[in-house]
Amino acid sequence: MALRKRSERLVETVASGVAELLPDPDRDTAYTLLLDGAPQSHVDLADPQHLQFEYVRRMAAAIDLLAPPGQPLRALHLGGGGLTIPRYIATTRPGSAQRVVEIDGPLVEFVRKALPLPAKANIRVRVGDARAALEGMRDSGYDLIVLDVFAGARTPAHLTSVEFAREVARVLDPAGHLIANVTDGPPLRYAKAQVATIRAALPEACLVADASVLRGRRYGNLVVIAGRTPPPVAGLARRAAGDWFPGRLETDLDRFAGGTKPVTDSVAVASPSPPTGLFGNRQ
Repeated sequence: MALRKRSERLVETVASGVAELLPDPDRDTAYTLLLDGAPQSHVDLADPQHLQFEYVRRMAAAIDLLAPPGQPLRALHLGGGGLTIPRYIATTRPGSAQRVVEIDGPLVEFVRKALPLPAKANIRVRVGDARAALEGMRDSGYDLIVLDVFAGARTPAHLTSVEFAREVARVLDPAGHLIANVTDGPPLRYAKAQVATIRAALPEACLVADASVLRGRRYGNLVVIAGRTPPPVAGLARRAAGDWFPGRLETDLDRFAGGTKPVTDSVAVASPSPPTGLFGNRQ
């Protein structure tokens, strides 16, 4: 598809709200996808390895380190958005078999038309609820699961429980890993509960975030990497420290969680809303 004029801004009502596609003023082939004003994805059609959002770079660093360079992966993405990470894997690990579950069908069509996938990318997109789709999948079917689901700016409650985490673990290969995007702010009660919940099913874990977020000083993204085998902490620490916006690796998750108990379906809640005005100065 020919690229639209750089000044053009696309707006469309989708199932989850109002989707906007804004041209990146600094990159001729790049666009930011927003839902109800909250940035969801940044995609460079000419360079899928360019990752604008720092938390996405941290997820990509984990993907780079979890298997030898170039080795294809069986990847499941719960949450689609602009399909930034699937595009990245298709470029860096050709031959990977990828499946995406996204609940918002109109958003999927909007993204497919406006931000077409590479011709040879083996990326299948299924419209549906992430948990319902997961429950119908076979055991040990994926090397990697990426969890990045938001309804507006919040992760739905039914995707935050230990019952859900156990379904994720069931579908993962014994040597596979989950990479989860968790958003929270001071005093990090939700993030601590999510770490405890994920570790109840996948005990070998670490997390990467901005130091100020880890200290409970501001709202932000925390990337959890978890599995049955230890994540590559040394490499993750190097990559986090060397990023444009350096992050910090946390490995003492017992200390981080501070005795917080795993969350069950009966008491699960959605992730906290971002602070008012957080996305007010968007592009």
